[in-house]
Amino acid sequence: MLDIPFLQRALFGATLTQWLIATATLVVAYAALALLRRVLITRIGIIAARSKTHWDDLVVEVLRRTRPYFLFILALQAARRVITPDPKVATVLDAFSVIVVLVQIGVWGNGIIGFTATRYVDQRGTEDIGARTTIQAVGYAGRFVLWALLVVTGLDHFGIQITALITGLGVGGIAVALAVQNILGDLFAALAIVLDKPFVVGDFIIVDNVLGTVEHVGLKTTRLRSLGGEQIIVSNNDLLKSRIRNYKRMEQRRIVFQLDVTYDTAPEKMNRIPGIIREVIESQELTRFDRSHFMTFAESSLRVETVYFVLAPDYNKYADTQHAINVELLRRCNAEGIEFAFPTRTLYHMNDGQAAVSTT
Repeated sequence: MLDIPFLQRALFGATLTQWLIATATLVVAYAALALLRRVLITRIGIIAARSKTHWDDLVVEVLRRTRPYFLFILALQAARRVITPDPKVATVLDAFSVIVVLVQIGVWGNGIIGFTATRYVDQRGTEDIGARTTIQAVGYAGRFVLWALLVVTGLDHFGIQITALITGLGVGGIAVALAVQNILGDLFAALAIVLDKPFVVGDFIIVDNVLGTVEHVGLKTTRLRSLGGEQIIVSNNDLLKSRIRNYKRMEQRRIVFQLDVTYDTAPEKMNRIPGIIREVIESQELTRFDRSHFMTFAESSLRVETVYFVLAPDYNKYADTQHAINVELLRRCNAEGIEFAFPTRTLYHMNDGQAAVSTT
């Protein structure tokens, strides 16, 4: 160490020489940390661009969010080892360091939450604005909890009694939760819809006696466009409490229909009807025949029940198929002399011992 009287003068508990060495240490350490940060961002960024995992992308995001003031505090702590500062200066330095570290943790936490939310939406490729809004709302809630924990940790570190504060916040939180429980219920229901995906925008659903195409999933409500054209708004909480039938995810459509013929149809013709129906159904595209049977003696007809499948979920295709089947059945039954039944009733009247019959 240079033996210069001027440099041996004491200043805040250390000599000027020690202060110069500490300053040089501060500058060198800060420059080294800044350079290391830049090199790591570049090198890991190149690796992240080539890999399919997202962990390296997260590391790059954390490094980018490492602030210069945090690096300065690290360099300052390294310089502090060279000297023993005055206790008052050390106290201020410690307090400042704690604040900076907590802020940096908050910045890292914000980055991790934002990165996770963005990746979740991008991986599912959803363009639903409601889903994005819900994820953003969850992100905001996570950031709020993070900063609240950091503030409480900081207050506790500085010796401030937080028990009464937490108790007050707990009582106030209960009161607020009771006041906004419906809103919170709809918010969590929206989160469940986004994560579990019982339906997405564009699906045709039936909820109780409400049916329509999903247009928007918001934080509180889901909007449906009915077949009549009007918009139906249902709260998310009520929506998830109901039984939801999602027709968009139907892979095939099961069809059951009945054919009623008159009671005077001969047994031989009744025996041929299921075969005729089978031939008609199998002649159509996108159909799979299941069964056709003379099932019951109805009140005014002999009833044949048929089951088949339309191998497409589209309702218009089902309607076109059923139309073609009905027309062909009408033609075949007319050719076979098979008469369709309609509701009839035969009444017997007695008048002076004479029986009279009338059919209605």
